[in-house]
Amino acid sequence: MFNPYKKLTSSERTYLGAVSVLILLIGWTALSMSGLISENKLPSPMSVMLAFKYLLWSDGHSLLLPAITHSLSRVMMAGLLVVSVGIPLGVLMGSSPTINAMLSPMIDPFRSAPVVALLPIVVMWFGIGEEMKITFLFMGAVVYLVPMVRDAIVAVPYAYWEAIKDLGATDVECITKGVFQIALPRIADAIIVSVSIMWTYITVAEYVNAGEGLGQLIQNARRFSAMDQVFAGILTITVLALITYQGMTWAKRKIFHWEQAA
Repeated sequence: MFNPYKKLTSSERTYLGAVSVLILLIGWTALSMSGLISENKLPSPMSVMLAFKYLLWSDGHSLLLPAITHSLSRVMMAGLLVVSVGIPLGVLMGSSPTINAMLSPMIDPFRSAPVVALLPIVVMWFGIGEEMKITFLFMGAVVYLVPMVRDAIVAVPYAYWEAIKDLGATDVECITKGVFQIALPRIADAIIVSVSIMWTYITVAEYVNAGEGLGQLIQNARRFSAMDQVFAGILTITVLALITYQGMTWAKRKIFHWEQAA
């Protein structure tokens, strides 16, 4: 069992994943039916499914689909900013020990800092509109992407740099045409992690003045003590994050198919 090099088939992974979800649902159902925790605090899976159905379509309109659309668009816009800023900055830091020494003290500590505590500052600087929400998501993810990109560049063995240099390449060409290309699979992993992190911050980003969004939907449900809808909103975010993760992982395998064969 404890062999990190053992390969599981696709059917085995699907089966084991389904078993773990089934065990979770059984435990959740048993706990909600036991009476140890009230329905107001822990709604049953059936109550959550009914709430999800209500949010998905009720009285001729959907509360859930517009919320998903708005939250997804915010994550996508913030993700584009994170990639456009985080990758060049990370490559610069990984390529130059001097730049890394200058910028690391301003970036590395924020990976351990409570980004949520920065929300009042972001609101003060950017107001309560869309700019604030996207900026908050950007700040929460870019502080992870930059160091991971830097580490991906640094992790490329020196032998590759030396080989490219021997072919007559300049220092910049060694980075752009050699080291960066070799580091791309790890950089793709960093992007996947950063996007996943943004999903964990979406409810906080949409806490302030959000007309639409999953965070706003959850906050409204909480105000009315509709915990079944709160759970439905949380599960929706979890599913969207999982779909995003799986989709990006699939794209990475397709783009860097040679890495799988190595």
